[in-house]
Amino acid sequence: MALIDRYLAKTIFLPLMGTLLLAAMLLVLDKMLRLFDFVVALGGPVSVVFEMLANSLPEYFALGIPIGLLLGVLLAFRKLALSSELDALRGIGVGYGRMLRVPYMYAVVLLILNLFIVSYVEPYARYNYEGLRFDLRSGSLGASIKVGEFNRLGDDLTLRIDRSEEEGTQLSGIFVAAEDDGMRVSATAAEGTFLATDDPDTIIFRLINGRLIQDADNFPTPRTLAFDQYDFPISLPEVSAFRARGLDTIRELYMPELARLAYASPEADPEMQLAARANLHFRLVEALMMLMLPLLAIALAVPPKRSSSSLGIFVAIVMVVTYHKINQYAEGAGAQGRLNPELALYIPFFGLIALISWMYHVIAHRPGGQPIGALEAAFSKTAKVVKKLIPRPRRRTLPRSEEAPAE
Repeated sequence: MALIDRYLAKTIFLPLMGTLLLAAMLLVLDKMLRLFDFVVALGGPVSVVFEMLANSLPEYFALGIPIGLLLGVLLAFRKLALSSELDALRGIGVGYGRMLRVPYMYAVVLLILNLFIVSYVEPYARYNYEGLRFDLRSGSLGASIKVGEFNRLGDDLTLRIDRSEEEGTQLSGIFVAAEDDGMRVSATAAEGTFLATDDPDTIIFRLINGRLIQDADNFPTPRTLAFDQYDFPISLPEVSAFRARGLDTIRELYMPELARLAYASPEADPEMQLAARANLHFRLVEALMMLMLPLLAIALAVPPKRSSSSLGIFVAIVMVVTYHKINQYAEGAGAQGRLNPELALYIPFFGLIALISWMYHVIAHRPGGQPIGALEAAFSKTAKVVKKLIPRPRRRTLPRSEEAPAE
């Protein structure tokens, strides 16, 4: 690579990676708080929170990679413009087309990575995430028993434990009530512990120093039993298997599966075909738009002469986020049949391509051209008006001390 290419690659890399990592961290922190509340409410182990976060990362990276590419290129060229290095490069004959070589190297690599994520990694991670949610709700992840409360294990077993020590291996103050085929059994014990058996569907609850009461409809009086040690068998509730991938949502289907469902499965449900078409083209336009982000970044990175306005950064983020929201609406409307999925997604796609192409043409081929010149002027006037309206603190003048005349 030429020296200028290496310099641009280094200048782009740092803001690109910083933006990507910062966006991922913010999204993960927001998700982590909600996942902790969800897992704790269902009594699941804390470790499942981090498994669910790991399965959420592909979705966050699919959203963060385009933003990272845009801001990486934009901040790099903004730095060059503010330090007059951009003028120097153009003065020695290096045009924008030549300087776009490195941004497009990043764009192509990140496009391939993003396509792989949205085609295979994100659907697989989404399915795993839903599987963990199912396991939490069904209790197959080993839901904890809440101390000091009545816990329902299955339909016919109630358990209460007053104290738990040594990470749950020593239990005390125990009450158990169960019913099986008309037989009602209640027991209290001073201590107890859970023991595994050869049968994975059954565990033993060993009770120590307690009393047991049996009652049934054909018993004239309840039977009581005092014991030093009693093994109480507990049948674990049956847990149904998690559904197959893609049965609940087409977002769990891989890209080839989506294309096959959308256009090569005449026997499929028409509503599923519409949803598959909408989601397939949603993934495609979101990824392919990355090829236009270097042009958009350069068009908005260069502020007017003798100005350090950061309006271009704001406009760039608003444009990308707005386009993403339009695509989400178009996908939903296309899946419901209110709009044609292809037209709803590709009309904004080609419209944004035309807008970005015009903005790049203005900055690159018109001397002194500014794609958002009118916005810059309005923003500058508004900033001056707001600055005048903000009250300034009065300057405190210190009284001058009069020097005593020299004797």
